[in-house]
Amino acid sequence: MTINEMQDSVIEEFSDFTDWMDKYQLLIDLGNEQVALDEKYKTESNLIDGCQSRVWLQADYVDGKIRLTAESDALIVKGIMALLIRVLDNHTPQEILDADLYFIDEIGLKEHLSPTRSNGLLAMIKQIRLYALAFKTKEQA
Repeated sequence: MTINEMQDSVIEEFSDFTDWMDKYQLLIDLGNEQVALDEKYKTESNLIDGCQSRVWLQADYVDGKIRLTAESDALIVKGIMALLIRVLDNHTPQEILDADLYFIDEIGLKEHLSPTRSNGLLAMIKQIRLYALAFKTKEQA
């Protein structure tokens, strides 16, 4: 599936709910379904700056695609990371760099997050894009 197809799938899943308490519950459920990050990746270097909670992000470059795994100590943040991983995992660096992450606005996520969580979301996206840029640079070298 393309990044846009994954985004459309997320939008459709969230459109089943009109109440934001239900959407928060869906986020928490998605976070709980996430595969736990291996303890060896819970390092200072994998912590995302700009997040109020502790968020670790591991990116690996496998067969030309970026594989993402993450963990957070906050349930909703874990769910947000699960969404980002669902949309961006297993795509090429260029696809990630070119992606317009419209699903965030479409599901109303940004407007229903506190300012600090919103900043954290932007920090997570920025970190994923930095990994994509680094891997792209490496593949061109």
